[in-house]
Parts: sequence; structure tokens; C-alpha cells
Amino acid sequence: MSRSSEQDLLSTEIVNRGIEPSGPNAGSPTFSVRVRRRLPDFLQSVNLKYVKLGYHYLINHAVYLATIPVLVLVFSAEVGSLSREEIWKKLWDYDIATVIGFFGVFVLTVCVYFMSRPRSVYLIDFACFKPSDELKVPRKSGKFDEEILGFKKRILQASGIGDETYVPRSISSSENTTTMKEGREEASMMIFGALDELFEKTRVKPKDVGVLVVNCSIFNPTPSLSAMVINHYKMRGNILSYNLGGMGCSAGIIAVDLARDMLQSNPNSYAVVVSTEMVGYNWYVGRDKSMVIPNCFFRMGCSAVMLSNRRRDFRHAKYRLEHIVRTHKAADDRSFRSVYQEEDEQGFKGLKISRDLMEVGGEALKTNITTLGPLVLPFSEQLLFFVALIRRTFSPAAKTTTTSSSATAKINGAKSSSSSDLSKPYIPDYKLAFEHFCFHAASKAVLEELQKNLGLSDENMEASKMTLHRFGNTSSSGIWYELAYMEAKESVRRGDRVWQIAFGSGFKCNSVVWKAMRKVKKPARNNPWVDCINRYPVAL
Repeated sequence: MSRSSEQDLLSTEIVNRGIEPSGPNAGSPTFSVRVRRRLPDFLQSVNLKYVKLGYHYLINHAVYLATIPVLVLVFSAEVGSLSREEIWKKLWDYDIATVIGFFGVFVLTVCVYFMSRPRSVYLIDFACFKPSDELKVPRKSGKFDEEILGFKKRILQASGIGDETYVPRSISSSENTTTMKEGREEASMMIFGALDELFEKTRVKPKDVGVLVVNCSIFNPTPSLSAMVINHYKMRGNILSYNLGGMGCSAGIIAVDLARDMLQSNPNSYAVVVSTEMVGYNWYVGRDKSMVIPNCFFRMGCSAVMLSNRRRDFRHAKYRLEHIVRTHKAADDRSFRSVYQEEDEQGFKGLKISRDLMEVGGEALKTNITTLGPLVLPFSEQLLFFVALIRRTFSPAAKTTTTSSSATAKINGAKSSSSSDLSKPYIPDYKLAFEHFCFHAASKAVLEELQKNLGLSDENMEASKMTLHRFGNTSSSGIWYELAYMEAKESVRRGDRVWQIAFGSGFKCNSVVWKAMRKVKKPARNNPWVDCINRYPVAL
């Protein structure tokens, strides 16, 4: 391989792994890499239909509350100018049957409202698995020669990942690790470790859990991982269990959404969501350098979350679920094929990464946050956004700028610059909607581009970057290690809003918003950051 082609590979980084394998390729080790390109500039275009979609969600949930001020105004206009005696006289003038009927309709309306509105879903607590120190990344794997090891070393130096991340012991062996036995052992260690901690924290018995959702993108044995959990903890026979596979790094939020839907139809229940990925089972052993890159980024990790819809859990819950917005772009061929599973020249299975991956991911992200905006942004930010959007839509200068080429823009100089300002919509300040941000720690480059496009500070990105440094890319569980970091720093206070966002193959981008119910004063003794939090933040 020439030096120039090697440099091209050095500029590639991980963004996601896991697609929905089927047929003879099912259960094969797969990873995803991307050519290092910038995310699309969010200032260049915002699709109005996704703004409408966000307001559609808002109106559906706010219609009841919007009618209350109207009723109050009507009532005030009717009786506000009357004295107490005149009000009683007016009431007695009505037929008693009419008054009783009116009162009955009012009571029925109130009952229907309270019975039809969704139940609040609370996050009681969560746990993140921390492997033992003996599983920290070894300096050498028995499956690669010196050339490949040197290549990996150069990538890691610019990756933002520290030297204390974890991988299974099997990868340092020269034997094949992509076996069902190795996969089950790794899954048992991480999943049971996280669940043991969760049940200890919440003091909820496994038999009391009514809903179980387990997501793991690549390793999907039979019986399923959810069945493995039920067998280990001897859970009850009527538990609603689900096993999500092949959905990539965004599957953790999809699992929370599924658990929420199940809780809405099953009152007074607990739901457990387990998110993980098997690193050893997915370890690539070929010599294609573009497929070796995922080995540099993905690390061991597993999270377990306890959800409840019981009203009495309001007092001791940590967070309340506010919004979930999911975006799926698989209807577009470019998005669907941006991460595609196939074999290399030696027959080892991996993922083929399209050059369009970063552009596809940026479009999915832009769609998701545009839909989320009307649900979370204050009115002042929404007003500024719409004024800029209307000006951009109807401004002749904006249309001219949109159709002009980049060469013309360079020639026109300052004039094209001012026209370009008209063509750019106002990007809302999401710092006014959220106090904390948990972006999927795919790679250092992706996090930096997100920070730039959304105008976030280093403090806003601290949890994501430090999680990448300490634990690497742990796939769908990564956003929970980031929230654990915030709790370890004691930065979460009552009323704070937390935004978790993740993206994965397909291409998908999903967001979930939580509201803190109380201040997390002291991190738990089994918080994965408790023994190293004083060393962070560090420079990447």
C-alpha cells in the first residue's frame, strides 16, 4: 500500500456500527468507518416540512391546555361584572336539570382528559458497567503484524481516546474470537454486571419488572439476549420482553421509546432497558486497513435503565421522560447504503462505507433537531427562527445566492457575502432549551463538528468528549456513561433538562429529552467515574 493511500486511511474515523444483518451474513463481525469529511453546514438549509412536523407534535399534546385560557376568558366575560347576589340569582333562574346536566358534562370532560393523557414515565436510576482493570486495552493483539499495529497506533494518537478503555481478553489471543461461546461470555459479563448494579441501586426485585428491552446490534444468538436475562434472574412468566438487533448506535433511544409505549398500555409497571454491544465478537481480523479502524474506536460498555409509570415513584425518581423524536432516512437509497455489510478480498465480513456517509448523517441530524425544536425551544427563539426562515424563503437576494455558483461568490466578494447572510436561516440557541448535552461519542471529529454547527461551548461538550477519552465508543450505551459523568461532577440540579442524541446505520438519528426531578448531590459508589472524576476534564 502506498504512503498516500495510507494517509487517506489515517484520515478516516468511526461514526457508527451495526446494520440489520440477514441471510448468510447474520451474526458476522461488522463495523463502520467513515472518510473524514465535515458535516453539512446546518446554516445552509432547513427544511420547512420538518419544522411543521415538530409543531404537529406540539399541538397534539397542547390542545387541552390551550382550551383552558379560553374557557376562563369566556367565564370571566359572562360573570365577571356581576355581584355575588346576582350570580346566585342567575344560577337559580336555570332549570335544575340543566345545571346538573352541565355539571355532569364538565365532570365527564375532566375525567376523559385525565384518563386519556399519557402517563408520566420516570427514570428511577441507571447503571453503567465498568470492566475490571485487567481488561484495559493491551498494547498488542495476537492477530496483527507490526505494520497493522503501527497503523493502529497512528490512528489512536489522533482519535481522542485515552489508554484506559476496555476490551475483552479474547482479542489478545491468536485464536478466533468470533464464536458464539465468546459472544455469550462477553454478553453475560457486561449485561449481568450492569443489571446487578441496577437492581441494587433501585431495590427493585427482578420478578417485579413487567417490561424488558435488550438491544445489541450485531450479536443476536438464539435464544435471545433478553431470554438469557430472564433465565438468569428467573423473571416472571408474563413479562413483556423484546430483543432489538441490527439497529446500530442509536438503538438505545429506540429501546427507551419501545419501553415507554409498553408502559403506556401497562399501568403500575417497571421497565428495564439494556443497551450493549459485543466488541470481541465483532473484532475484525483481516488486513484491510479501512476495516481495522473500527477496532481502534469501539470498546466494551453496557448500560441498564429502570423506568416506571407508577405515580408514587415521582418522589424518588431521578428524571422524567419529556420527549422522544426519531428520524429514519432508509427510504433514501444513499442513506440506506451508506453503511453496507459485505466481505473483503479475503472473505472476512465487514462494512462498506459510502463517501456520502457524513453528508447523510448530517442530513439526518438536521432533520431530527429541526423537528425537536418546536417542542423544546422558548418562544423567543422560535420567533427569531421563523422570521429568518421567511426572509430567506421570499428574499430575491436569497434565491439568487442559492442558485449562484461558488466561483461567482468569490468574484462578487462582499456583495455575495451579504447576500449569503440573507440566505442563511437563524439557527436557534439550544443552550436556552437544555442545560446538559449527551451527544453520541462516535469520534473526536464528529463531536467537534457538532459543537461548531450548534454553537455549543466546551463545557456543553465536556461529558461527550471525556466519555470518548475514558471509555471510547461504547455504541448505544455511550450516552449513559455521559450522563453518569455529569452526575459524578454533581452538575445535575432539579429542573435541569438533559438532551441525549445518537445516530446509527440505516441511517437513523434519535433524540430523547429528560427533566431532572431532583439534584444528584453525590455520585453513587458504583458510578463508573467515581475513581477518576477528579482527573477530568483533560485535553484531548
